[in-house]
Amino acid sequence: MQENYLAKWLNNELSEAELAEFKNSDEYAAYQRIVDASNALKSPDFNADEALEAIKNKRSLTDTKVIQLNPFKKFLRVAAAIVILLTGTYFYVNSLDATVSTQYAENKEIVLPDNSEVVLNADSKVTYNKKNWDTNRNIALEGEAFFKVAKGKRFTVATDAGEVAVLGTQFNVENRKDFFEVTCFEGLVSVSFNGKETKLPAGSSFVAIDGKIISEEAPVAKTPSWINAESSFKSIPLKYVLDEFQRQHNIIVETKNIDTNLLYTGSFSNTDANLALQSISTPSRIKFKLEGNKVLFYAENSQ
Repeated sequence: MQENYLAKWLNNELSEAELAEFKNSDEYAAYQRIVDASNALKSPDFNADEALEAIKNKRSLTDTKVIQLNPFKKFLRVAAAIVILLTGTYFYVNSLDATVSTQYAENKEIVLPDNSEVVLNADSKVTYNKKNWDTNRNIALEGEAFFKVAKGKRFTVATDAGEVAVLGTQFNVENRKDFFEVTCFEGLVSVSFNGKETKLPAGSSFVAIDGKIISEEAPVAKTPSWINAESSFKSIPLKYVLDEFQRQHNIIVETKNIDTNLLYTGSFSNTDANLALQSISTPSRIKFKLEGNKVLFYAENSQ
């Protein structure tokens, strides 16, 4: 049998004479059994996407390297992280401003890092930075406070209405809604208001109501009256007097048919509410009705 009969038979290229000769050969039967067995075989299903994913996973596993860290190096890394955390926390805490506030009917005394003293009146708040106090003696005020400033570098009190600056003195600052007052009891105080600076020697005051500067008589006492549990006023609109009564006694104030812009001169107790009500109503020629934690001020002919 010719050597190329097998290849030509598999490709169906044998002539009838060649096919007859090939079938008579000894090899034909064996080749035929091989072909029949091959035709009976079934190829498995092939999923190209699954095969690609399997190859990727195999490559990832092959490329991954496991590195065993030295236990001492692990400890050093953890220790370094703790040190950084503690250091950051220390500087963060020390950079925070200190805030002290009071509620209605409450006063509070504060000693600053340089031994300067601050007394907060009711419903007031001060904020300052302890860490930088030696180089920046600056304090923010909301409400009213009396200051006894230790001698040293420039000391400033910042408010929404204006700024007060001193080197060492005693003074009072009140900053309420539409009301700004600075009184110097000792030394010299500089007041900046609406871009203008005013020097206040001991025994003088600066007052601005609704943005307008008004004249004020020199104080006689050596400290503000509220330090001694009394609120005093000289030709101040009644509405500010009633606001102060509310702060000092934590009693809600309501008005009916009265002119709260009328000027009031006088004082009232910060500890005795009934006496304070009499001190306000009598010179103002108005009536009041106290019920629980609320008081109504009204005109004589309105009830």
